[in-house]
Amino acid sequence: MNAAHDCYENAHARFCIAHGILYFEYKPETVISLTVARKVVSDRIQFQNKTTYPVLCDIRGVKDSDKAGRDYLAQFGSVLTKAVAILGNPQVSETMGDFYLRINKPTIPTLFFTDEEQALAFLKSYL
Repeated sequence: MNAAHDCYENAHARFCIAHGILYFEYKPETVISLTVARKVVSDRIQFQNKTTYPVLCDIRGVKDSDKAGRDYLAQFGSVLTKAVAILGNPQVSETMGDFYLRINKPTIPTLFFTDEEQALAFLKSYL
């Protein structure tokens, strides 16, 4: 995550806005349940203060997720986003990211990356 420009943190994630991009990072060992999904989406929307951003969503800290949590993120996770780059580990997260993209079909441009520079290059076209 970049320098702490404008940041907010809760028990499950950390959000920072830098250079017009919202950096969203799940904390280590996070399990995305419906409760967690509702909390992070609600806090992110409040933090953004009605401004739409391209989002770098770092899921490398996610240990697991349940169907209700994934469904909630698919439905409400892209509110106030222009595009989402999901950043994950090649092994575990790629399967999760691929599953999310295939099953939930996000309505805004969403791609999975294992390289942060590539993810940011994708997002910069939405600035």
